[in-house]
Amino acid sequence: MTKERVVAVRPVPEKISGIILDWAGTTVDYGCFAPVNAFQQIFIQRGIHPTDEEVRAPMGQAKRDHICIMLEGERLSGLWREKFGRDWTQEDVDEMYAIYEDILFASLRDFCEVKPGVLEVVEYLRRRNIKIGSTTGYTPEMMKVVAAEAKVAGYAPDAYVTPEDVGYGRPYPYMLFENMRKLELLTVAEIIKVGDTLSDIAECKNAGVYAIGVVEGSSEMALRQEEFEALSSEKQDNLRKTITKRYLDAGADAVIIEMRDLVALIG
Repeated sequence: MTKERVVAVRPVPEKISGIILDWAGTTVDYGCFAPVNAFQQIFIQRGIHPTDEEVRAPMGQAKRDHICIMLEGERLSGLWREKFGRDWTQEDVDEMYAIYEDILFASLRDFCEVKPGVLEVVEYLRRRNIKIGSTTGYTPEMMKVVAAEAKVAGYAPDAYVTPEDVGYGRPYPYMLFENMRKLELLTVAEIIKVGDTLSDIAECKNAGVYAIGVVEGSSEMALRQEEFEALSSEKQDNLRKTITKRYLDAGADAVIIEMRDLVALIG
């Protein structure tokens, strides 16, 4: 937890009233695998095999939007036409989303483990009387499962907001604003958001809050903890640099290697 593990292109707010955290890939589910597995399966069931990049590119968005973005991709839309002799429709999205929910709910409890360092960071924020909110691409029903499992493990933010709560998912900023309303936070100038996808960064920029990307265990890194730890030190460092650049290119104000580094950043 050193300054060398933090890259900041803009100083953090002098006063911090609230920190808003993403869920899968940021605070729980190292590598963000629960939604990835489900997205892969709904396409494979239709005889279409998406690449890992195609599955993860829209990560952080509302789940129904995620399916649409995947289908809008040139390769997948072409495969769909080859397979079915027509373009995909909103009815197809509805059917795929219903199956997605079934697949995800069947395994969701297996992907709720709190990531390393999260509980220590929360304890630090509590000591400083900083309120903790959260946003997600999950639905309210999914979050009932995830939040309950995380609470058992010791992680319970003061609020969480889903796309269904406000009518829009990322990159729209409304989940952040709803967190502010729930937590009675006055100004975006005193808010920090931490996430693990480029959609998180876009959400922050559209809301005008300080944007932080977390590297290890993120959807952008797309590795399980044991897979990452099995890499050589050189490969780990190269991967950290790649993900850091990706966040900064997307407009992040700062990047931290893991959640514990948030303490070093905000001091």
